[in-house]
Amino acid sequence: MTRREELAANLATVHARIDAACAAAGRPAGDVHLVVVTKFFPASDVRLLAELGVTDVGENRHQEAEAKAAECADLADLAVRWHYIGGLQSNKAAAVARYADVIESVDRPGLIDRIARGADERGRPVDVLLQVSLDAPGSEHRAGADPDLLLELAASVDLAPQLVLRGLMAVAPLGEDPAEAFARLAHIRAEFLEHHPEASVLSAGMSGDLEAAISAGATHVRVGTAVLGSRPGVQ
Repeated sequence: MTRREELAANLATVHARIDAACAAAGRPAGDVHLVVVTKFFPASDVRLLAELGVTDVGENRHQEAEAKAAECADLADLAVRWHYIGGLQSNKAAAVARYADVIESVDRPGLIDRIARGADERGRPVDVLLQVSLDAPGSEHRAGADPDLLLELAASVDLAPQLVLRGLMAVAPLGEDPAEAFARLAHIRAEFLEHHPEASVLSAGMSGDLEAAISAGATHVRVGTAVLGSRPGVQ
């Protein structure tokens, strides 16, 4: 089996899972978008994925993402949107905004001016998702903004004309039933949409828990291993 055939088979399996989860949740087919996470995999895989119809690619390490986006920039017909989904260092935020179409991990006000500067230098607006923490307060694995701070964070994004607030992103905490975590996320999102009804994107769910995320209302799932296979290792 060629690499292209392998990716095509894996994509078909993942899309079938997404469709089944949508049906189980009473949602129409096509209601959930797939973001393929290509961390540690080469740009050649991104090219193959694009040929196979993938339109959204996720990366979570700036240096790798920047190089990969540049390597694929020569393909004028490669209609891929680059999602930055990893923790974002303040000193890298402007650089990420120069190539990322979507930044999913905005979790503090100090990032916003830097992201806006990078978007301005690029000459294109950047879509933003606010990463909300589903971890218990004080957790050593805690990532994302406290739910109580989302409206304040959203207001800061709205003040930056180079940025477009699209919605929320979250990761299920380690060691917890994803269904319970995503149920909390659904409640957080419902309250957020009362203030920002246009910010309807919800990025949640990965290879192991996408069904639970879709049941809770996810509009985007971030899948790596189930499409690309086991990661080749830390580089």
